[in-house]
This record gives sequence, C-alpha cells and structure tokens, in this order.
Amino acid sequence: MVARHRDVMGGASIMQAGAATIARSGAAELIRRAAALIFDVDGTLAETEELHRQAFNEAFIRHGLDWHWDRAIYRELLRVTGGKERIRAYQDRLRIDLPLSDADVAALHRVKTARYTELIETGCCSLRPGVTDLLMAAKARGQRLAIATTTSHGNIDALLARALGSHWAADFDAIVAGDDVRHKKPAPDVYLEVLARLKLDAPDCIAIEDSANGLIAASGANIPVLITRSMFFRDDDFSGAQVVLNDLSELALETKSEKQPHAQ
Repeated sequence: MVARHRDVMGGASIMQAGAATIARSGAAELIRRAAALIFDVDGTLAETEELHRQAFNEAFIRHGLDWHWDRAIYRELLRVTGGKERIRAYQDRLRIDLPLSDADVAALHRVKTARYTELIETGCCSLRPGVTDLLMAAKARGQRLAIATTTSHGNIDALLARALGSHWAADFDAIVAGDDVRHKKPAPDVYLEVLARLKLDAPDCIAIEDSANGLIAASGANIPVLITRSMFFRDDDFSGAQVVLNDLSELALETKSEKQPHAQ
C-alpha cells in the first residue's frame, strides 16, 4: 500500500533525508519517495494569478469602483491570502470614508469569481510545464494526490475541469480549499486538514508550492516542500524548501538524464 511507502525505502522519511535543502539533482527521488503529493493551485498548477488580477479589475468596473490593480499592487496584495481578504486589505489601505460592507465585498468577489471562470473556460491558461506528466506518473506509481489551496472550490474546478476533464476530482484523495479551514495560508490549517483526510504522517508527504506563504504553511505542518518558481513569487525567500525548481518539467529532464549512460 502507498501508506507504507517509506518502509520499502529503508525506513527513512523524506524529512529525515531533506533536513537541509536538497540539491536539484535529488528532486525526482524526493518526489518518488513520497506517499502523497499535495499541490497548491494558483501559480503552482497554472499561472492563474494574472487572470485573477484581470477578473478583479473587471469586477471593480462593473461595481462602479475606480480601483485598478496593476501588477505591482497585485504582487503586494498577494501577501494577503484570499480574494475577499485582499479586497478588504486594499480598501483599508485607501482609508475610504464609506468602506464596502461584508455583503458588498462578498458580492464583488462573486462577480470576480464568475469572470475568472469565464476567462479560464476560454482555454487561455494551460497547466504549467511538467504538471500533467507528474500527475500521471504519480498515479502510475500508486501515490496519492491532494490539493491544499487558499482559492475556492469553484476556482479549482474551473481550472482542472478544463485542463484534466470533468472527472478530474476522482484522481485526488483530498481537496481542501481556503473556506474549508479557519485560517488561510500562511497558517498551516489547510495542510493539517489534508493530512487528517489522507491519514498520513507529514514527513511521508511532499507539498508542491510556489510562494513563501505556501512554504510557511506547509512547513508549519512539518511537510517537506518543493518549490516551483512562478510569475508573481519568483523572488520570494525559499530558503526553507527542500528543493527549488523553475518548473516541474525539470523533474522529467532529470529522470531522462539518469537513464543516459555515463560518458566514457
């Protein structure tokens, strides 16, 4: 069984093997040894953040707000996890006399989410390099798959139904979104909930993330972390991660290089 994966690896857990950052050359082995792969969504599975930004700006226009989030502003706001939370953080920054009520924020966010779904359904946002290959390889090896994200279930489904087909969720043993837990990332709640649903120990899993907030959240649950750098978080501090890659296609390149005979 996958839950006993560490037994066939000589009893050493991933965390024991990766107390310090592992060289990039060990990334594929780190992945292979995991009983479960736990994925973040936005920025990790796909470069969705720019579509979120566009959807926010269009929602502002529809609500008659003169707000506009350029990339610099949005990069700062991404330190706040959760769309409704970002709206509140931004209006707090503006110190407006009549801030939006919670009901107004929720209504604005619903418009944003609907527009984001429309954008995703155009097919303009594919999965990042290496993601599909890793998902297929993990299932073939009998590894379990999970999602731990701050985004909503609707956003997850919009992306993955388009990319993987309408029955994508059947391949995942746990799907935990931001509203499923009390505290969003960088709190570890979402990862702790995934571990509870998987009934696995943290060191036997690996979290695949793209941001410092995600790294902090997974590390807070004692889960080893593999980082794939993304558009908005490329320059974050990832010193606590076991591995840092540009994207998951590097895992395939490493595997191929292992199969090549050594030069004589």
